[in-house]
Amino acid sequence: MSLTVETLLESPKLHEAIRDQSAALLAVHDESPRLAAVFGTQQRWLLGHLAMAHYFNEVTSGASEPAIFLARYFEQVRQFEISSVNTADAFVKEMLVYGIAVQVHAGDRRNRPVAPSPLTIAGVHRWTWIHLRSLDAIDGGNRLATFEADETLLPRLHPAITRRFMVAPAIRTPPQTWSLFTWLNNGGIVMDWLLAGIELADPSAERVRTQVRSVPQMAEIFRLSRTHLNRKLREAEALGSIGWEGARGRSVMWVSRQFREEYAASQAAKLAIIEEACAEIGLR
Repeated sequence: MSLTVETLLESPKLHEAIRDQSAALLAVHDESPRLAAVFGTQQRWLLGHLAMAHYFNEVTSGASEPAIFLARYFEQVRQFEISSVNTADAFVKEMLVYGIAVQVHAGDRRNRPVAPSPLTIAGVHRWTWIHLRSLDAIDGGNRLATFEADETLLPRLHPAITRRFMVAPAIRTPPQTWSLFTWLNNGGIVMDWLLAGIELADPSAERVRTQVRSVPQMAEIFRLSRTHLNRKLREAEALGSIGWEGARGRSVMWVSRQFREEYAASQAAKLAIIEEACAEIGLR
């Protein structure tokens, strides 16, 4: 049976699977913080996935030197309304500066083709691996073993996932609390950290304690502006999504059932899209 958003949310295994998934994504951040920062905000996350999909489409087309042709890439950035072309161009230039992408000489040099570095390709492979493991943990499937056994699957699977991400309302317009953090630098990792650090609890519990005891420490870990982080946390607090057991910012933070449900719904939407893409290419 295919895993839909509805079946995922009904699964008693979902919360443990996404907590393990969050911990795995945090490990990626710890090992390669600069690479993880590529996907540190919602906008960069979309720009990064779109660029990788362009590259993998070139791989599957049989190109002798696969590359991301920027004119074509920027046209899709406009089409999907991810950002301005200037923002996308600055994003690509930053990736080149940090070695996350490299300049190549495929085709017409006027198109300034670039390609992801081997480290970046390995990072996308690991991101995919982590999410396939989550799906298998929920339904006992064999996606991960099949994926690991066939290196041609990543260039076919990732564009199928990205194509769906670009038009999925649940991905493009996330729930209210979630959206507070997704536009914060490293906001996605902050949410993974919050949720990975809570004890497994009854999903109906109104409040669950986190590992957070100090906002300054949290800001330091993720290299965030303390002022900006405080503002986002206050907005989340005003929504009833988080709170403090004692003095604000200097005691244990809790997260609400609503916040956990929003997080679970967003992860379920993402996993359901990946499941659809797996079905498209025959990965089971």
